[in-house]
Amino acid sequence: MDAVLESLMRSAKNEVAAAATEQRRPSREEAEAAVRTLIAWAGDDPTREGLLDTPKRVVKAYQEFYDGYNADAEAVLDRTFGEIGNFDDMVLVRDIEFHSHCEHHMVPFVGKAHVAYFPVERVVGLSKIARIVDLFAHRLQTQEHLTSQIITAMDEALKPRGVAVLIEAEHMCMAMRGVRKQGASTVTMQFTGVFRDDPQEQVRFMSLLRGRRG
Repeated sequence: MDAVLESLMRSAKNEVAAAATEQRRPSREEAEAAVRTLIAWAGDDPTREGLLDTPKRVVKAYQEFYDGYNADAEAVLDRTFGEIGNFDDMVLVRDIEFHSHCEHHMVPFVGKAHVAYFPVERVVGLSKIARIVDLFAHRLQTQEHLTSQIITAMDEALKPRGVAVLIEAEHMCMAMRGVRKQGASTVTMQFTGVFRDDPQEQVRFMSLLRGRRG
């Protein structure tokens, strides 16, 4: 009994701590003021004619860039379809174009995601797979975390026999600044279930991707 009470008290303390550290979301006016500060810091005059409406435009653009914070992956993948006959093989959606923003420098990285899964009795709408990619891409990201979030959402919501995700992207934080290497491509991949346990399925997945280039 003491152990149970201790566990409940610890859980309650963690919830209180999480609530205390939750940050207040700034208002639109505060966000626009921050943009004006950055313009001035860069060396320009935020009051000149060409920049007067820039803060409003930037904040509006941010609403689009980061609308993934307002979406729920489970809700996106909630509806499935059972009329698939005896189909039990791989479903692959490849060349899903996306754009995201590096969480280290807040500059874009753009590329393509390729997502495959082995359904169990039911399949999800193909457009929902693309939506899941965008949902997580429209947040501050690293490519590694983006890969992990997509595969975890697919795995948890659909309970398939396996999921494969491969992402290839060019990062502007590497192309526009720092080493300034344009054209460098970063590839990340992750597998679950039969894709992870059966190397032949990994080979088949990769062959289908290579085939698109042929």
